[in-house]
Amino acid sequence: MPTRARAQDTLNYFERHLNSYLEDLRQLVEIESPTGYEPGIKRAALWLQTQFASLGELSRFDSDSGPVLRLFRRGYGPRVLLLAHYDTVHPLGSWSKLWHEEKGRIYGPGVYDMKAGLLFILWALRYLNRGGLEHPNLEVLLTPDEEVGSRSSRIFIEDAARGADYALVLEPPTGAGDLKVHRKGVGWYVVKVHGKAAHQGVEPEKGVNAIVEAARQVLKVIEAQDLEKGTTLGPNVARGGTAGNVVADYAEVLVDMRAWTLAEAERVDRFMRALKPENPGARLELEGGLNRPPMEPTPESMELFELARGVAVDLGFDSQPGKVGGGSDGNFTAALGVPTLDGLGAAGAGAHQKSEHVIKKELPRRLALLSELLVRLTHDA
Repeated sequence: MPTRARAQDTLNYFERHLNSYLEDLRQLVEIESPTGYEPGIKRAALWLQTQFASLGELSRFDSDSGPVLRLFRRGYGPRVLLLAHYDTVHPLGSWSKLWHEEKGRIYGPGVYDMKAGLLFILWALRYLNRGGLEHPNLEVLLTPDEEVGSRSSRIFIEDAARGADYALVLEPPTGAGDLKVHRKGVGWYVVKVHGKAAHQGVEPEKGVNAIVEAARQVLKVIEAQDLEKGTTLGPNVARGGTAGNVVADYAEVLVDMRAWTLAEAERVDRFMRALKPENPGARLELEGGLNRPPMEPTPESMELFELARGVAVDLGFDSQPGKVGGGSDGNFTAALGVPTLDGLGAAGAGAHQKSEHVIKKELPRRLALLSELLVRLTHDA
């Protein structure tokens, strides 16, 4: 069958099965699974195990953050790694309605980031099963802690990536609907300042004010930004002091770092580690570092993008190579040299907000995009 005709056949399948997909999505969204909430994480993992069990060789690994699910499905040709996470950022009980539809948009905690995209994998496997279609060797990794930097699951992601020819990430597309080929690297630092306490009214000169020193360090940190290159440093959380009449003997500042290139991320890291106190009576301590290396486009990842773009055109829409400031698990695979394409999830908006939603009418063709891309990777890779 010509590729365009097959793409339309795939689209028709998902249009016919949209209500069944939505019922699955509703069940998963209504299992609240904020990162670190063990009962919800375990319930979501069990639900996913049940759904995926018949679709390949399924393994479960218990990490400090919760279950990591890994599925292998034998196929032909290249090995393709599919990445998704089932944790969300929304605290338990923060949504009065866990699911509602309004004006063609479906709202719920984690529906956009990224339970809708995760279930694209489930339904793509069902579609491939249904038609007996040839597909690559597939490995699926579903993780419980992406929203806090994949602290426990990173080792599983990197292990799977080392055996992969391609990585596909089911995070949402850009706001314009584009697939993602470039993500900033992400670093987190904690600048800890140790001073000396003293009575503010009686003998302040005997103290070393950690908050004052922290303020000076913040001004230094900002100097390391390079906005023209897109390198940003955000000292966005500060804590310190014990009482209004006591010279603060401790303060800390949490700094968010973003950079488009590894060279810039490494430059900032060197800068942060070279910080020195301006007050000789203070002592600095630094924690953290680069959490996710940048996902930088390569000729191979751009070839993968162009293949996906061709599928999109056959389905009636287009995509540009998108770039975003946030990180994902695709940063890890790209850093290992695996051609990586992100943004293959559901179109919508409002990630990490109470306005989080997916666009209902866009779901069938985004589902079809993933499924048809997997078929073409078998033959075109």
